[in-house]
Amino acid sequence: MDRFDAMRVFTRVVERRSFSKAAEDLGLPRSSVTEAVKALEARLGVRLLQRTTRHVGPTLDGEAYYRRCVGLLADLDEAEGAFAGASPKGLLHVGVHGGMASRILVPHLPEFLGAYPDIEVQLSESDRYVDLLQEGMDCVLRVGTLTDSDLVARRLTALPEATCASPDYLARHGVPHGPDDLDGHRMVGFRSSATGAVLPLEFMVAGERREVRLPSLLTVNGAETYAAAARAGLGLIQAPRYRLEADFRSGALVPVLAETPPSPTPVSVLYPRAKHLSPRLRAFIDWIAARLRAEGGGEAGRDGA
Repeated sequence: MDRFDAMRVFTRVVERRSFSKAAEDLGLPRSSVTEAVKALEARLGVRLLQRTTRHVGPTLDGEAYYRRCVGLLADLDEAEGAFAGASPKGLLHVGVHGGMASRILVPHLPEFLGAYPDIEVQLSESDRYVDLLQEGMDCVLRVGTLTDSDLVARRLTALPEATCASPDYLARHGVPHGPDDLDGHRMVGFRSSATGAVLPLEFMVAGERREVRLPSLLTVNGAETYAAAARAGLGLIQAPRYRLEADFRSGALVPVLAETPPSPTPVSVLYPRAKHLSPRLRAFIDWIAARLRAEGGGEAGRDGA
């Protein structure tokens, strides 16, 4: 195994926090991964990884060497890709919200994979916040307002939101025509994964944001359950329109308060801080940014469901 291959092995072990998972990702025997790291440590004369029965993590020297390796490997990939019309290649591990994966990302992935046939995409669906390095991800797409992070964050777009409820709910509680008509109404509570707080309903009235908190019979923390609760007549919800369009077409949900919509929901991509992006990650970020802009969006945003 040459020096650059050993660097790739080492960086994957750091990112996965596991020799076995790194070996699986790279299609190598675990023994080869272990020997590659040992050879690197012997050549450098330093300990790169702390190993216990339950955990593998970089030492301080290992952290510094990891950052240098990421930059060098990205430079190498880019240099090789500049010749003979070579396209980006390799495994791209992306974390994404399940609703965005099924409604926006996956339907258009043939376009991306057709343009970059040497890239293999692995999607991990989750509503929760993840540790990219711990879980071996190259980037994650997040919906809503971001909290402080050591990751690089690039704002991609802001997607329109809508307020809605089921026909049965509206028949029982009446159709509101403005935020002042919400007395006697209920909402399905949505607990933010970023803050742990239940989000209020939000309305833009004459350019000003107004928050309204209504009683809730049910509070959830998953987007699919949130929409299902609205279909069951348990209250008003607010969510990005792309998640609701099928329900609007079928009549399962009815949009209301269109004159005072919530502010659009920001969508961002986060990735580890490094000197360079790999060519495959840069290609994906540019593509998904264009794909999301095609969905339409504004400038403001909220921590939406």
